[in-house]
Amino acid sequence: MGYVKAKKYLGQHFLKDKNIAKKIVESLLNNDVDRVLEIGPGMGVLTQFLLKNDNYETYVVEIDIESVEYLKKEFPELKDRIISEDFLKFNFKEFSTAKFSIIGNFPYNISSQIFFRVIENKDSVVEVVGMLQKEVAQRLAAKPGSKTYGILSVLLQAYYNIEYLFTVNAEVFSPPPKVKSAVIRLTRNTVKKIDCNEDLFFRVIKTSFNQRRKTLNNSLKPILLNIKIKDEIMLKRPEQLSVDNFIKLTNLVENCMKS
Repeated sequence: MGYVKAKKYLGQHFLKDKNIAKKIVESLLNNDVDRVLEIGPGMGVLTQFLLKNDNYETYVVEIDIESVEYLKKEFPELKDRIISEDFLKFNFKEFSTAKFSIIGNFPYNISSQIFFRVIENKDSVVEVVGMLQKEVAQRLAAKPGSKTYGILSVLLQAYYNIEYLFTVNAEVFSPPPKVKSAVIRLTRNTVKKIDCNEDLFFRVIKTSFNQRRKTLNNSLKPILLNIKIKDEIMLKRPEQLSVDNFIKLTNLVENCMKS
């Protein structure tokens, strides 16, 4: 399998504009981390700029064998910092006991899964700078009331401040994707633990948005069964609720389940 074919198979597109690559790397703001992990470096267009920063060690995780061999040849200074495995199966605890940042041109087909892994490891990942499909970036940064506000919007915003940084046109990629891309930055907020049952919080959010057009009275039936919650919040639709509203809702649901 040729290099370009391999990357197309993986849902990846090469960023060929070095100015954009440099701008993405410069979007990393956290100076307190010793390590930065790049997801899917490909031919190293971001890697080359990451390696110029002496404030942190750059590690890369890449599943494609041909890409790994290319990186070893072109960036010998990476030495043992090339991790040849699937990021979705990546062991965060083995990688570092300290906090670190993540950066990457995220494959469109797994970008949402990448962010779910970030949430799972929110105590380790203090910053994420990622390029992904524009519509997905807008969804993650969306505020309550927006039609694009959804499950990942709420879960990520519970623990991170999210900034939509800039749009990237298709022409700067090879092969060009059919959609525009965008770069976003996630910065870990000060919330160490949300004020409710976290597992139930995740479940309430996901169940609510599974039927987002319905009011919470109806969309939460799979959890509440025949239990009725007498609160005006139940008359709203999930996209109308802020993170704090969902925390309140989770506590209401838990109290009703216990009674």
